[in-house]
Amino acid sequence: MNLEELKKLKEKARQQVALREGEKKYRVVVSMGTSGIAAGARDVMKTLLNEIEKRGVEGVEVRVTGEIGLEDVEPVVRVEEAGGEKTTYAHLDAEKARRIVAEHLDKGRKVDDLAVGKEKKGE
Repeated sequence: MNLEELKKLKEKARQQVALREGEKKYRVVVSMGTSGIAAGARDVMKTLLNEIEKRGVEGVEVRVTGEIGLEDVEPVVRVEEAGGEKTTYAHLDAEKARRIVAEHLDKGRKVDDLAVGKEKKGE
């Protein structure tokens, strides 16, 4: 491992600690159950991660979960905002994942044409 790789590892660890300490603005949850994976959720997840890194979007935590009961509209991603609002996006592919990062995560504007449900905290 060279010095540059160590610096990257250190920065990644710093970002992960910052996310755990509550500095995140968004939590992105990718449904990775059997039906999600079969529908392309791995590709969507990789695209989300790559696009977040490429754009330098900060304050985003990406997690995976199992089936969430929306098997007929997979791949599904839920974006949870720090204020408690949740938006669920469905029928995703790599291009739609890029739009979510560019619009919702980077600019704070929901992508309404991809959303299948919005919930407020406590619902």
